[in-house]
Parts: sequence; C-alpha cells; structure tokens
Amino acid sequence: MDLSLTHVGGPTTLLEVAGWRILTDPTFDAPGRTYRFGWGTSSRKTAGPAVPAAEIGPIDAVLLTHDHHADNLDDAGRALLPDVGVVATTASGALRLTRSGLGRSVRGLRPWQTTVLQAPGRPAVTVTATPARHGIRGSRPIVGDVIGFSLTWEGQQHGAVWVSGDTVLYGGLGEVATRVDVGTAVLHLGRVGFPVTGPLAYTMGGREAVELCGLLEPVTVVPVHYEGWSHFRQGRDRILADLADAPPGIADRFRWPTPGVPLRLPV
Repeated sequence: MDLSLTHVGGPTTLLEVAGWRILTDPTFDAPGRTYRFGWGTSSRKTAGPAVPAAEIGPIDAVLLTHDHHADNLDDAGRALLPDVGVVATTASGALRLTRSGLGRSVRGLRPWQTTVLQAPGRPAVTVTATPARHGIRGSRPIVGDVIGFSLTWEGQQHGAVWVSGDTVLYGGLGEVATRVDVGTAVLHLGRVGFPVTGPLAYTMGGREAVELCGLLEPVTVVPVHYEGWSHFRQGRDRILADLADAPPGIADRFRWPTPGVPLRLPV
C-alpha cells in the first residue's frame, strides 16, 4: 500500500491512502496579503497554493495543528471546513471553531488523545495528537496551543505517518520518538522568526530536523512549511546545507515534493 502525498503549499498537504483523503492545515488564500499574529508579529503570504481550493476535491478529514494563525488556517481554508467529515484540532481550537459556527464536525484533542476515522470499505485510521510547542519554554500563553498528529491503520508496514505541526525541538518530540514508531515524518520547518522577537525561533530549522531524525529514525522525511511566507527564515537551500553536514544516511531519507504533484511513498 502506498501513500500519495501532495504538497499544496506552506504546511498544507493532501494525504491519500486506502480511499482516505486527509488534508493538513488548509491554506488556500491568494498571495500578497499580510496577516497579523498578535504581539507585534505578522507575515506576508508570498506564494499561492499549488492546488486551488476549488480543485482540491472532497476531503474526508482535516488535521488542523492549530486554528489561530493564518499560515495554518486562512480564510479560504476556513471556508472548506463545513464540508469536511471530520476536523481534528487542539481542544482550545475546537472551542473557537464551535463558537464561530464551524464546530459541527470538530474533534478537540489534547496530546496523546486519539480519535478514529471510520468509513465503510476503508481501514479505520487512528489519529493520535502528539505534543508540539510553537516557541521557547513558557511561550504557550502567547503563541497558543499546537499539536501534531500520528496516523496508524491496520496493514502499515513502515510505521506511522507523523505530522509534526509547528514546533521547536524540545522534550515533547523526544516523547514522540519513544512512543511512536514513525515511518513517514512530515516535518514543519522554516525556522519561523519575527523582527520584534529577534533570534527566537518558533519552528524547527535544518539542524533541528537532523537531530530529530536521529531520534525518530524514520524511513522517509518530507519537509513542508518552509516556503511561501515572509516569516520563514530557512528555505530549501539552507535546509539542504544543514543536511550536507548530517550523519551518514539522514539526508537520504528526505524526499522533496514538487508542489501540486503527488509523491508516492511506501507505508
């Protein structure tokens, strides 16, 4: 069984496996707009989606790592949610979506809680929320809750599909390495930063990705969330430079999807 992964742009990725169509962090707005994230931070969208929202097709489930930053859920992405069978997100995000009238199919999860996607004729997919921290220690009251997702189903041969979410490298990801047999790691990189907060990073960069891969030992690594927005401080070239200095075998695990073109991966 293969996984078809289509990188739409930024963090947005379409996962297709065994009849399931699962979308992560929907962002489909046109480029050019600047979005405010609060506390003096903002980012301008510099590239549009490789697949427009009107062409994405039916979606069975959305895995929303967090709802309160527009580079993970923008206006066009939000407009898709009422037609989605299941939206899994943070517990706090589920409350916000419910209050905004989008909570009919929302399931709020805290780290290590699970929910199951079920449909006739398809294998059940267990979705487990995994820890994420969108900044330095103590930043959660400012940047809000974030989670990642582990996807498992009967018949997997190479381990779980894991979406890191927007996170720095910290002890919670070590817990993921201990508790999840990760086969395919979809890593949110880009080393997000803002002028107002100086050198502080809010997501991983290339060096952190290398260190994390040493812990996880995944079969495949798919980088996303490193292009298309002005707050990304590391693009593909810088990540590749860090991979060039990685221990033997790590760089070989990385697969770089062409936006809009399905990438087939064994699972």
